[in-house]
Amino acid sequence: MQFTVHPNVYFTDPKYKGLLHMLEQVWVRGKKPGEGTFYIISGFSNYNGGVRFYDVFKHHIDNGGNCIAILGGSTSQRLSSQQVVEQLLNVGVKVYLINRKRILHAKCYGYKTDADQSLVVSSGNFTGPGMSQNIEASILIEGEQVKESGFSWEDLFKNILGQKWDIYEPTIADKTQPAWKLLYDEIGGVVKLEDDQEVTMLISLGHADTVRIQASSGDTEGKGTQYFWLSKDSYDFFPALTIRNARGHKATYSAIINMEYVDLGITDRDCRVTFEAENNLDFRLGTGKLKFSKIASSGDLAAITRIGEYDYQLRIIKAASDNYTNLIPYAVNFIGHQGKKYGYISNPDFFKLTT
Repeated sequence: MQFTVHPNVYFTDPKYKGLLHMLEQVWVRGKKPGEGTFYIISGFSNYNGGVRFYDVFKHHIDNGGNCIAILGGSTSQRLSSQQVVEQLLNVGVKVYLINRKRILHAKCYGYKTDADQSLVVSSGNFTGPGMSQNIEASILIEGEQVKESGFSWEDLFKNILGQKWDIYEPTIADKTQPAWKLLYDEIGGVVKLEDDQEVTMLISLGHADTVRIQASSGDTEGKGTQYFWLSKDSYDFFPALTIRNARGHKATYSAIINMEYVDLGITDRDCRVTFEAENNLDFRLGTGKLKFSKIASSGDLAAITRIGEYDYQLRIIKAASDNYTNLIPYAVNFIGHQGKKYGYISNPDFFKLTT
């Protein structure tokens, strides 16, 4: 039995620092693809909530396993998105939607085989924020403790689906079904950011981030693509990562954003952020406009400010500046083992400290 409060608040075992790590334990580590059934219950869901696991689900289902999800739906609230439901259906997940007349507020995840069950009970929804930066508590129960509790995934789903609630089963074949009217569109229309999404990500830069920036055209060090490597927990900082790579054996998911390079006075409207779903689970941000600019060095800070659903600003904060001194205390979380750190600050506080 393990307990955690994320992000990086409290955990009883360092292997389970948050909900995402628990779900990796439940669905990935030591699991034989095709054995048993994966389960998801969540009132809210969006595309980035599942981006870590879509290929895991597909591999499991393609090898004879099952995956079932019960999600919340509404015609008036943004509970679950068209994009997450469509992607779940595309990889073979059986999806049920419960209309908000009976608001689904439970969040439970796990799996069942003939010999074993696992259960995660969490406050975290199947969303990018629920998996990363929201303050969420989760408990993981496995093995004999599940048996001792008398819990049964099959009985739970049977009882939920047996209620006289408005329950729908969407299909890809017919998007005129009433079920699809319960889902909102993540990438269509104008989306206003919530207050808690109007934040600036602070990233300390290392050699790999800046070697091409410091290089000159023609230098060996300048070869290759210019990226910033970001936190593995960036699911809620970017729009839906719905662009899956068409080439290569390892799955990646990307989104195209507008990036204003404030220090250079230019805007890149084809800036790509990518999540490596089947490699090292890193996020990388294409910052090609900085290549050869000499504007950033190892040890500086990058401040990435989200000002809209697809609109961002990037500033380089030099290590010797007063702004660096004011901002570096907010970069409290480590990325990897090279001393690189990241953190978040609200946009109003960021602009107050840098003016």
